[in-house]
Amino acid sequence: MMINGSCLCGLVKYEISGKVGDIVHCHCKTCRKAHGSAFSSVAAVQDCDFNLLAKDSLFSYESSAGKYRYFCSNCGSQIYAKRDDAAHVILRLGSLDSDIGSQEKEHIWISEKANWYCTNSQLPEREKFE
Repeated sequence: MMINGSCLCGLVKYEISGKVGDIVHCHCKTCRKAHGSAFSSVAAVQDCDFNLLAKDSLFSYESSAGKYRYFCSNCGSQIYAKRDDAAHVILRLGSLDSDIGSQEKEHIWISEKANWYCTNSQLPEREKFE
C-alpha cells in the first residue's frame, strides 16, 4: 500500500512505499517556530521508501548545523527535515494525505516546551532528544 502526502497548495507531492516510524511530538524551539504551533508531530521514513513526485516548489532552510527543513515555497507547508548523516527523513505528519498505522511514542524536548501548553498525555516525556 502506498502512502501519499502533499503541501497545502499541492505543488509538492510525495509517496512512501515503506513503513512510517513511530510518532514523536517535538517541542523544541525550532519546531515550534517553523510550524507556528506548540509542537511538531513527526515520524522517520527511510530514504529508500520516500519518493518526491512533484518538487519544483520545494525549498530548504538549514535550521541548525547539518539539519535542513524542506517546505513548499508557495504555501509554506513543512514537508520533512533531513540531517546530513541520516538515512531517513523526518516526515512532518501534517503533510500526509493517507492514513498511517503508526503509534504515538513520546514527547521530546519538553525542556523547550511552550509555557502555555500542557501535554496532559500518558506518553513518555524526554527533556531532550539524544
